[in-house]
Amino acid sequence: MTTQITQNPHTSKSNVDAQFPQMAREEEIDLRELFAVIRQGKWLIFAITAVFAIGSVIFAIMQPNIYKAEALLAPAEADGSSGGLAALASQFGGLASMAGINLGGGGGTDKTQLAIEVLKSRQFVGEFIEKHQILPELMAVKKWHMAENNLSFDPELYNSDTKTWIREVKPPFKPEPSVLEAHKEFLKILAVSKDKESGMVKLSVEHQSPLVAKQWVDWLVADINRVMKERDVLEAMRSIEFLNKQIEQTNVADIRAILYKLVEEQAKTIMFAEVRDEYVFKTLDPALVPEEKAKPKRALICALGTVLGGMFGMMLVMVRSFSRKES
Repeated sequence: MTTQITQNPHTSKSNVDAQFPQMAREEEIDLRELFAVIRQGKWLIFAITAVFAIGSVIFAIMQPNIYKAEALLAPAEADGSSGGLAALASQFGGLASMAGINLGGGGGTDKTQLAIEVLKSRQFVGEFIEKHQILPELMAVKKWHMAENNLSFDPELYNSDTKTWIREVKPPFKPEPSVLEAHKEFLKILAVSKDKESGMVKLSVEHQSPLVAKQWVDWLVADINRVMKERDVLEAMRSIEFLNKQIEQTNVADIRAILYKLVEEQAKTIMFAEVRDEYVFKTLDPALVPEEKAKPKRALICALGTVLGGMFGMMLVMVRSFSRKES
C-alpha cells in the first residue's frame, strides 16, 4: 500500500519568498557588524599598517642595487663547411656513421642549444670561475662603492687582505665554496634565453657592480665560443686519425676515395674553426656597462609591504572581535 503525499505549490512558494528577505537581513546585519568591527579597530589597523610600511621601506633601502649587463647573440653560420658535410651526409652517411663521424643533416642536437646547455653546465661554470678567479666576487661581495669603483667583501666570509676564506660552515662544506655551491650561485645571476622564431640568444649577468656584470658577459661569450670550437676540432682530429687508419687497411679504390673525401671535409671543419673566433655565437649587440639598476623595485616592495600590513591588521581585528564574541 503506497501513500501519496501532495505538496501545495502556493505554500512552498510562499515559504521560499519568506526566507529570502530573512537571509538578506541576516547578510546585511553581518556586513554591518563586520564594518563596525573594522571601524572600532581602525587605530590598531592603522598602527599595524604603519609598522609594516616602515619595515618595508627600511628593508627596501637596505637591499643593494643590482645591475644587469646583456648581450644579443646570433647563431654563427657554418659557412661552406656545412654545405659540404650536408652533401656527404646524404651520399656517405652510412659509412660516416660506421666511422663515428657526424656529418650533420641527421636531425641531431642543435649546436646553439647544445652551447647553451654547456654554458650552464657545472664543468663549464667551474672552469670559468677558476680561470678568471672570480669566486670572491661571486659569493662574498658585500657592497659596491660607486665613487671608488671597487668592491668590499663580507669580513665574515672572506679576508680580502690575505685572500682566504674564513666563513664558518658545517661539514661536508668547507670554508672555501665548492664547485657545486659556486655553480648554484652562478645560475642565480645568469640568464640565457633563445627566441624560438628568430633563433637569437640573449645572455645576461646580474651583479652589484655594473663593470663586473659587463666583464662577465664578455668573458662568457668568448669562453663558450672557445670551448665549443675546441670540442669540434678535437672531434675532427680524432675522425681524421681514424679515417687515415681505415685508408691504410683497404685496397678498394672507391672506398679509399670516399674516405679521402671524408678526411677533406674534416680538415675543412678544423680550418673554419681555427680562422673564426665567434665559432658558435656572433655578437650582434655587445654588453655595455649598465647605468641604471635592474633591481630591487623599491617602490613595489613598499607598496606590497603596506598592503600586507593593512590586510594583516584587519584580519587581526576581526579575529580578536569574533573570539571575544564567542567567549
